[in-house]
Amino acid sequence: MKRYKVHGYVNGIVASISYGTNPLFTLPMYKLRMGVNSVLFYRYLFASVIYGLWLKFIKKKDLRISGKEFCCLALLGILFAMSSVTLFAAFQYLYSGIACTILFVYPIMVAILSTVFFKEKLTKTAVFAMFLALTGIFTLNGSIQGHLNPIGVVLSLSSALLYALYIVTVKNLKPIKHMKYEKLTFYVMLLGLSVFIFNLKFCTELQPITDTRVLLCSLALALFPTIISIETINVAIRLIGSTTTAILGALEPLTAIFFGLLLFHEILTVNSAIGIILVLTGVTLIILRDTEK
Repeated sequence: MKRYKVHGYVNGIVASISYGTNPLFTLPMYKLRMGVNSVLFYRYLFASVIYGLWLKFIKKKDLRISGKEFCCLALLGILFAMSSVTLFAAFQYLYSGIACTILFVYPIMVAILSTVFFKEKLTKTAVFAMFLALTGIFTLNGSIQGHLNPIGVVLSLSSALLYALYIVTVKNLKPIKHMKYEKLTFYVMLLGLSVFIFNLKFCTELQPITDTRVLLCSLALALFPTIISIETINVAIRLIGSTTTAILGALEPLTAIFFGLLLFHEILTVNSAIGIILVLTGVTLIILRDTEK
């Protein structure tokens, strides 16, 4: 396998795992009575400030952009931010594992959007890999107790569609095709912040940080499922394509299962074990496909 392909797979895996840590830091903030938009405002604010300062003063990057680039980046920022809003809202109606499970339908949406609008080839191997991964995810879902609230389901599906649109758009917007990953990541976070400012009525409804735990969780959200996730997924999309990157996203709900076992002493059921094996088989199949080529 070519070195750039390996680099793409590694970034795709890191993006999926880091994005899967959302519930780990979000749910404690909800218990402290923080609202969805306030949680996300601090997440994106801290991420933009930390990453922007690092790019400007440590890596000495030029952050200037053109008018066309600004419009494209604003669209990407809004898509990513709205995907966050709907997913975080779903956590209030569904168990986080179920919400992340439903979110995983986005690889199918990516494949359909890429095939219909951008003529990206959808191979039989990719279809079979998605089938295995989705079967595994819904097997995992069968091991989770809880009522499926229809509002939560709609929110999770909306998050999946918005995330799929983001993935496809990153790859196909011409004005930003040759933009450096770091600049792209920074502006997606910065311009995505506008969504929460608007939702909070220009911060007049923003809840202040009055607890150290809220601050620490906000910083963790800024680092793991935001800075690391966005940057690595942008790299992966360009190196291995949007469909393959989306399939690697199967690792997102597996991350929730892992933290549940490690930190919250949840029991690994037979359904969970079978689901994990199916998902990993699907992801491995995609990697082996390129290895054979």
